[in-house]
Amino acid sequence: MKIKSILVKSIAVAAMSVTGLVVANNAGSQTAQAATVQNDAHVVTVNYVSDNSITVYNNYENPVATGQTLASNTSWKVIKTAYDSKGHKWYDLGKNQWIRAEYVTAGYVAANNATAKSTTTVSQARAAQTQTQSQAATTQTAATTSAKSYTSNATGSEASAKAWIAARESGGSYSASNGQYVGKYQLSSSYLNGDYSAANQERVADQYVQSRYGSWAAAKSFWQANGWY
Repeated sequence: MKIKSILVKSIAVAAMSVTGLVVANNAGSQTAQAATVQNDAHVVTVNYVSDNSITVYNNYENPVATGQTLASNTSWKVIKTAYDSKGHKWYDLGKNQWIRAEYVTAGYVAANNATAKSTTTVSQARAAQTQTQSQAATTQTAATTSAKSYTSNATGSEASAKAWIAARESGGSYSASNGQYVGKYQLSSSYLNGDYSAANQERVADQYVQSRYGSWAAAKSFWQANGWY
């Protein structure tokens, strides 16, 4: 899963797209309909905020805090983009984990801590994350691989598509890491829940692809068109 909105105000009705946001003039007042739109960012980074974290919500239409927070200067893959009925933009980070777009910046951004003595560059931050994730993945894999097993039900063309994606994401390496993305299928570490074993990577990859694309063949087609999945 490598990295790899518009509120239109006018007197007349402006139709953006079938899945876009619609803003209309209704009896002299403008109203907006909540809707998902095309993603305007593949990855976002949490801004530096006073309490050093932002809240995650269960949906964008009637948001309720999930109890989860995201730390400042951490980067996350965007699955969906949407607007609520008030015109506020939201990002879904997967599995209905929504955050307000006003608290993040598109792409990877260097850390900006006002109390820090020096600024950490994007490449330095990613290098440190990669080293940490690689060490954690190696340790966790050694501890859990012997105790767990999983057999994927992907066969034939599905197995071929799965292998094709793995080759491009990581070269087929279970210990590969790139920031928050870990393993053979470059899954977000939050999806793996601390278990970086080969068995869990295979299991979660199958679950992710099934829920998002319906099949590995469909995921491969999306990857070929977008360079990520």
